[in-house]
Amino acid sequence: MEPTFTNPELSRYTQISFPSYRYLPFQPEIPHPRNDPAGHSYGQEEDYLPSFVPADWRDCAPYLYGIDLFNHGYWWEAHEAWETVWMAAGRDTGHGNFVQGLIQLAGAQLKRFTGVSRGAQMLTETGIAKLLLVDSTDGIYLGIEVMSFIDELKRCLREDCGEFPRIELHFP
Repeated sequence: MEPTFTNPELSRYTQISFPSYRYLPFQPEIPHPRNDPAGHSYGQEEDYLPSFVPADWRDCAPYLYGIDLFNHGYWWEAHEAWETVWMAAGRDTGHGNFVQGLIQLAGAQLKRFTGVSRGAQMLTETGIAKLLLVDSTDGIYLGIEVMSFIDELKRCLREDCGEFPRIELHFP
C-alpha cells in the first residue's frame, strides 16, 4: 500500500537514492533495516555529523535527505537520518529539540500509516510541542514554515482520510 500525500508535486531536496523498501515495524515479512541481514541498511556504517547549527540546514545532507524520506513515506528512515542531525545539534539545544520534534512527527506518520491511532496522536502532540519551542522572527525555522506545517499535521490527523503531510522547505 502506497501512502497519499498533500502537495504531491513537491520536488526532492537531494539526489540520494531511497532505500529499496519502506520499513514498517511489526510486519514480519519486512526485514528490519539494520538488524536483519536482508535489511536495506544492514552492515552499513552509522552516519556521523560532527556538528549542526541552524545556519547549516541548507547544506546538511542528512537533514535534507530526512525531509525527502519523510515526504515520500519513508518515516522510519527519516527518523534515522534526522537522528544523526539531532545528535550533532545536541539533544538539549533549541535546534536539537526542533529536530527531535521532526523525529517524533515521522514516528507519528508511521503510527498513522500502520493504524496505531493513539500512538499517532501522542507523537503528533509531543512533536508539535517541540516545534513550538523555537523562536523565529519570520515563522520559518530550519527552512520549515512552522505554523503551516503544524496546521497540516493537525488537519491530516483530525480528518484521518489517509493523506499524509509533506514538508516544503523555504530557501531564502
